[in-house]
Amino acid sequence: MVPMTNKENIGKHFILKVENLKVVNSQQIQISVEDCTDVKMSRLSITAPETAPNTDGIHITRSRDVQVTDCTIKTGDDCMSIEDGTKNLHVKNMVCGPGHGISIGSLGDHNSEAHVNNVTVDNVRLYGTTNGARIKTWQGGKGSAKNIVFQNMVMDNVWNPIIIDQNYCDSSTPCKQQKSAVEVSNLLFKNIRGTSASEEAIVLHCSNSVPCHGITLENVNLTVKGGSSNAKSTCQNAEWKKSGVSVHCPVVSKIDLELVGTSD
Repeated sequence: MVPMTNKENIGKHFILKVENLKVVNSQQIQISVEDCTDVKMSRLSITAPETAPNTDGIHITRSRDVQVTDCTIKTGDDCMSIEDGTKNLHVKNMVCGPGHGISIGSLGDHNSEAHVNNVTVDNVRLYGTTNGARIKTWQGGKGSAKNIVFQNMVMDNVWNPIIIDQNYCDSSTPCKQQKSAVEVSNLLFKNIRGTSASEEAIVLHCSNSVPCHGITLENVNLTVKGGSSNAKSTCQNAEWKKSGVSVHCPVVSKIDLELVGTSD
C-alpha cells in the first residue's frame, strides 16, 4: 500500500513520494517498500492494535536511497523493519510506540545471504516498546549489516533500549548452533537517553564464530524505569568502544552503564 503521490523525472530516474497518508488496521505489514530507488516518505500516521502480530509499520527491503521523516507509528510489531537489500536509508523525526521498536532484520533466515548498508536513524522517541534500536540476525546466514547509526533517541519504558542479537530464533523449536552468521560491524549508538523497562538496558549478544565489531557507544544515559535498580548491560562476543577506548568483552560479562554514560 504505497501510493505514488508525485513523481519527478530526473534524467532516467523517478522519485516516489508518499506524503500525508493515514493507515489504520491493515491486517499485516502496513506499508512495504520493495525493489525501489529514490523514495521520500513523510508525515505518515500508521496505527494497528498492539496485540496484532506481523503488523510492521514500514517495511523496507531491496531498496536504496530512501528517506522517512516526520512519522508516527503505533503497531503490534516493528515500527520499522529494515531488511535485506536496504542501502542508504535515512530515518528522522519519528514517534514509535507501542510496537517492537526499530529493527534491522531479521537477516539471514534459512541460511540466506543478506546485506544492509548505510542506515541512519535520527531523532526518534519510543514509548513502551519491546525494543528500541535493534539488530537481529539468524545463525547460519551470511552477508553483512554495516555502517549503521542510531542517534538522538529518547526511550520511555522500553524493554530493550539497545539490542544486537545474532542468535535470533523466531521458531517454535530451538534453533541449532551454526558457524556462519551475518557479519555486524561499524555501528554507532549516540545520544541515547531515557528509561528501560528491564535492568539490562544494553544487550550485545553476538555470534561466537562471527563476532560483532566496530561498535561505538557515545553519550548513552539509560536508567531503569522507577529508579529501583541500576541499569546494566550484557555483552557476548562483541568488540565495542567508548570514546576511542576499545573494550573487548569476555564470553559473558556484566558492565555497569556508568562505563558508557558519557563521552570523554
